[in-house]
Amino acid sequence: MQALPIAMTIAGSDNSGGAGIEADLKTFTTLGVYGTCAVTCVVAENPARVKSIQAVRSSILRDQIDLIFEVFPVQAIKTGMLYSEALIKTVVDCCKRQKKIQLVIDPVMVATSGACLLKQTAIRTLEEKLIPLATLVTPNLDEASLFLNEPIKDWEAMQEAAFLLQRRWKRAVLLKGGHLKLKEAVDILATVKGIKIFRVPYEKKVHTHGTGCTFSAAITASLAKGFPLEAAVRAGKQFVTRAIMRRKKLGRFEVLNHLP
Repeated sequence: MQALPIAMTIAGSDNSGGAGIEADLKTFTTLGVYGTCAVTCVVAENPARVKSIQAVRSSILRDQIDLIFEVFPVQAIKTGMLYSEALIKTVVDCCKRQKKIQLVIDPVMVATSGACLLKQTAIRTLEEKLIPLATLVTPNLDEASLFLNEPIKDWEAMQEAAFLLQRRWKRAVLLKGGHLKLKEAVDILATVKGIKIFRVPYEKKVHTHGTGCTFSAAITASLAKGFPLEAAVRAGKQFVTRAIMRRKKLGRFEVLNHLP
């Protein structure tokens, strides 16, 4: 029997099913990867707003991660909403004990609705402790602006930001540019070898809840399957684009379609 690739998502739970670990696990399954998870926070939300957040204790997060590592040979990990300094330190401690695992960090800081998903006091810990372990960091423009403390309002500023973050972190950076709302949805992969640009037509008037989670989860799945980084990003871009193009209207909102 052929073994399935195994990936883990360490993130918050989105009860509306469009983002967080729910989106990640849907993505893993559709892409033929066995998904495991460790929950950092329970979030009461829907695509329009976040009402409340309850973080788990660090000890419970540690137990979740350690018990997965105890029995599953995880090939790739994705982190999403980590929320606090204590939870980030727990993830760092757990991941440092593992070897040859690819780590994708989606620095979830602010929800599409505007809610704060990472405490201000935790940003420095994320940069100094977790990002140095990363294979890839996948900020969107709002998150990159917070790291750089300056707005990113156009294509030229986006290119400069990707370069600055790669040089600052010394890790591959995928800067997601959908928030620019250009004629194309453009993302920049910056590595020590230079930049690679990924473009698809921009879909107007699409609610974007969960697109960042889905994109980074698809990249993680491809890394777990053994794809090189650039190929994994390209496959991730194709997957999230398909999920957007095949979106469904459910109740008051359109949602991404993660199904094959």
